[in-house]
Order: sequence, then structure tokens, then C-alpha cells
Amino acid sequence: MSTFLYGAHVRANGIRQHYLRYGGQGPQLLLVPGITSPAVTWGFVAERLGRRFDTYVLDVRGRGLSEASDALDYGLDACADDVGALAQALGLSGFTLLGHSMGARIGIRAARRHPRGIARLVLVDPPVSGPGRRPYPVPLERYLELIRQMRAGGGIELLRPIWPHWSEAQLRLRAEWLHTCDERATREAYAGFHADDIHADLPHLAAPALLMVAGEGGVILPQDVAEIRALAPALAVATVAGAGHMIPWDDEEGFHAALDAFLGAAA
Repeated sequence: MSTFLYGAHVRANGIRQHYLRYGGQGPQLLLVPGITSPAVTWGFVAERLGRRFDTYVLDVRGRGLSEASDALDYGLDACADDVGALAQALGLSGFTLLGHSMGARIGIRAARRHPRGIARLVLVDPPVSGPGRRPYPVPLERYLELIRQMRAGGGIELLRPIWPHWSEAQLRLRAEWLHTCDERATREAYAGFHADDIHADLPHLAAPALLMVAGEGGVILPQDVAEIRALAPALAVATVAGAGHMIPWDDEEGFHAALDAFLGAAA
């Protein structure tokens, strides 16, 4: 039986924010996806989380059904403020904030700017690029090309060579929803990967936190883990050995095992 309850909009931080809700019972969890991942593409993860958590999956501004415009601020601070405002609007308290990739960077900044109510923080393979650091390994044009191809009516035949191990349902959702990712939002988020210094936020994290690393992703290297641990000594680290950057797509069981080990009794 599906744990999906509904999708809804709320006005928070001055914009229309769209989210999907699963489960409706248990500890609260807010999931923030990555740079070109509308909320619906995380449905297979949220369905499972919804068995134990009151789970909310956000469409980050400029993606999915959340607000997008030529004038909207797509910077990291604005996205982090969205998370804080959404949590307040929904009455979330004592919740787990889980972010993947760009969403993990948003989570780091949100946990510093809006720590109230965040009980736990899960950072799934956040890009560790930044000022003076090595660039993010996936080129911007790869994201933009896929968005343009799907906007023009492309299908899963264009995606399958990139993600050959994904299920057909996962590929179809990606093909269906990629066109909703605003190109300027993608450009500005990618620029922020290299301009925003999330490492400066790490010593200020108050909530217990987990860094989940993709063993085959190439985004976080062993030296990055060592640096992050030095900045946030209380941070737990779990590596999903055989997974690429899209961890739950590559190793769903490994993703949930790492998450369960961290959340413990809350799971």
C-alpha cells in the first residue's frame, strides 16, 4: 500500500513552495533534493521513508511545481531560507533534515541560518567544491543538455545510457519532470557550488549530523572526509561503497541501511 498522502503548496519566504507528503505519522523528516531532481523523482525513497516517518519532499525553487521566474533569487541563502520558512509554515519541530547533493548544501546552510527545530541532519554526498577548491566533477552542460532534450520532447532512450542500472519507472519520471528544472536556477546553483563556502558553516552545526558518501561517486574523496571531520568532529560518516553520486538509485538498500544506522530508534 502506498504511503503517499498528497501534494500541496504553501507560501513561505515570499514564494510558492510545493511539497509532497508521505506517511503522515512518526518523526518528521524533510527531504531536499538535488540540482535537477524535482520532488516526485524521490518518490520511491519517500514511499519507503513514509512507512516510519512523516515525510515531506520539497520542490526546490525553480524545480517541479515550486515557483520559478526570471527575477527569482536562486542562490544558496535564498534556498536555505526557503527551508526554514517552509518548516515554520508546516509546523515542523524536532525533524530530520535530509538533503542530497545540492540539497545537502542547502541543508548545511539552513542548519546554520535556521537551526530551530532541526533535530538531525543527513548530508548525502554534498559537492565539496568552493572558493579555491577543485571543481565539481560533473560539467554544467550535461545538466543543461538533458533539460533541453526533455523540454524538446526527448524520452528515456536519451537517459538510459547515462543511468543504465536505473529502473524504467525511475527513468520515465526523470524524463517526464526534467523540463520543469529552470535553466537559470540550474546555472546559478552550479555557480554556487564553486562560489559558496559551505566548509565555513560546518563548525557551526548544532544538530547531530551524518555525512553519507558515495563510494564510487567521485564527489567526496577521502581527503575531503578528513577535512570535514576536522571541521565538525561530531559528524558521523557512512560510505555506501558501490554507489555513485545518486546513491539511492544505485544502491537503495545501502542508502537505507546507512540512514537507519544513524537515525537509530527514531527509525
